Amino acid sequence: MTAKTTAVPAQVRTRVHVPLSFADGFTAEADMVTFRGLTDGGEHLALVLGDLSSPDVPLVRLHSECLTGDVFGSARCDCGAQLREAVERIAETGGYLLYLRQEGRGIGLYNKLDAYALQDDGLDTYAANTALGLPEDSRNYTAAAQMLGALGVSEIDLLSNNPDKEAQLSENGVGIHHRVTTGVFATDSNIRYLRAKVDHTGHTLTLAG
Repeated sequence: MTAKTTAVPAQVRTRVHVPLSFADGFTAEADMVTFRGLTDGGEHLALVLGDLSSPDVPLVRLHSECLTGDVFGSARCDCGAQLREAVERIAETGGYLLYLRQEGRGIGLYNKLDAYALQDDGLDTYAANTALGLPEDSRNYTAAAQMLGALGVSEIDLLSNNPDKEAQLSENGVGIHHRVTTGVFATDSNIRYLRAKVDHTGHTLTLAG
């Protein structure tokens, strides 16, 4: 499939095979791909998963880095659970997981923890960012479109609940065949966070109550 992204072209830098093993025992085989020429200069990764000769349109997840959730299993968000789910679903169908170094919706780790402290005082996740003088969500997915272009991908099934990801990819010339919703990983610790995503930014999550 020839890429038609309107983003400035990037190139594949390296591709290396990495077996993956998760805490619950799930394993998968992945190729990790690095890039040169990404517009934001970030060290973003693409994980190539499953049999790419099988699907007409690959399943793709744009996953923003979350150290607290992805590594430490924080229950204040659903990031770790979404990452684990995405790897399995993409490995089953064939596609790509783009791991984007955009901690805290782009504000960084320390600021994210400062925002957590404000959330403990009653602010939601977006209001906390604003109270710190930061954008509610500063993530830009131009680099993701560049990565897909470098991989030769122009049309995808997007595994996401976030309409902004679909809009930004489309603006950068990536065709969205379908947007596929993720699971819902609600806990007592993250339900306010998830509800804010639904109410404030239109995430397609079905929450009880």
